[in-house]
Amino acid sequence: MSTNDQHPDTGAPFDPNAQIHLGVFYPGIGAQTVWEDPKAPDQVATDTFVEVATKLERGLFDAFFLGDGQRVRENRGAILSTDIAGRPDAITQLAALASVTERIGLVATQNTTYSIPVELARRLASLDVLSDGRAGWNIVTTDNAWTGENFRRGGWLDHERRYERATQVVELAKQYWAGSEIDADTDLLKARATPNVRSSSQARPVLFQAGDSSGGRDLAARHADVVFSANNAYDAAVAYARDLRARTAAYGRAADAVKILPGVTVVLGDTEAEAEEKVRWLRSNAYNGVRAIAFLEHYWGKDLSSYDPEGPLPDIEPVEDELDPSRGTLAVDARTGKLDQIAQWRALSEEKGLSIRELVLEISPASRFHSGTPAALADRWADLVRHRVVDGFNINPYHLADAIDDLVDKLVPALQERGVYRTEYTSTTLRGHLGLDEQTASEREQAS
Repeated sequence: MSTNDQHPDTGAPFDPNAQIHLGVFYPGIGAQTVWEDPKAPDQVATDTFVEVATKLERGLFDAFFLGDGQRVRENRGAILSTDIAGRPDAITQLAALASVTERIGLVATQNTTYSIPVELARRLASLDVLSDGRAGWNIVTTDNAWTGENFRRGGWLDHERRYERATQVVELAKQYWAGSEIDADTDLLKARATPNVRSSSQARPVLFQAGDSSGGRDLAARHADVVFSANNAYDAAVAYARDLRARTAAYGRAADAVKILPGVTVVLGDTEAEAEEKVRWLRSNAYNGVRAIAFLEHYWGKDLSSYDPEGPLPDIEPVEDELDPSRGTLAVDARTGKLDQIAQWRALSEEKGLSIRELVLEISPASRFHSGTPAALADRWADLVRHRVVDGFNINPYHLADAIDDLVDKLVPALQERGVYRTEYTSTTLRGHLGLDEQTASEREQAS
């Protein structure tokens, strides 16, 4: 395929000189990280954050991302024991990491639904200044009353309107960062402010967006610099890239203005067989008995702790009402239609003779795993970025010691050998690492 040829599905030109962009996401919830492993470091200790960030900087990563939660997750009225609790606020933690790193981008997940917009814009601008232009904002929304209770306004925002408010919050933040007076008055947002934090060397924080719904894609197309996607299997990634680029162009931006970084879990082995064995270990540990029971409880809406995870599915009927969103662990579309879903699971379990834990393993997504030898994975990724299917990946480390070391010491050299990954930082800002314009034309015009 020549340089001018178009990918038959994405429509993007083949780029033999494309460079891959890599970030690492440190979430703290869900089955992504086997944090209970005895060899894993303390997941909330300051030393762990410092060790991870400095290792990634040695590996020339674009960015280190911190997840954030507005409330500790619960199950049946108790703290969910399978999730990590006690992590500091993301912006506060990243501000501390700015003093022990020099180049790597520092991206904070922050919620637009319950945050105070002017305060959020000011805190993000402060991180950008303290890090000398390395800050980013991972924009997320929520609609559940369970989180809202922490802010004395549980469930105040309809699910369908969460991206409407998010758009208004992002637009306010951009005005703040451009030095414009804030005077907003809508039914979702009211604010007046005079900006009092100067711009950083990258002008404003880089905007990341992590939603895959239609509203999330529109927000990304309209405002984001980088988008995280759950579409990492090839066909899904191609379709996503095509859709996002069409939406971005419809907002008057260059079709490829937004970098696409699907989320993946990378599992490396010296041989393919070793990598496959690691994947089996990971899936087995990520969905252990406790996690498997908790997973089904979210759907049944009942206490299932008396059931053996190695035994058959519960023989009791689930609560028929819509799943209580207060648990905060399932998407809205998973809260309804669950009776049909459970019936399908029962049929599958009977057909294959699956236990509870085996069923959860069977139905849990496997496409997020990119596994193999460093050389094979580097070949695969080089092909994807050169054909513009993706611009890179946002990696979830399944083990903060072993997985990070494998990325830095094995995968990075293999990518460098193929000419798709930097051999040194060439910029001091996150925007520069990502190859983004300092500001969009409209932002420059507004700032002037």
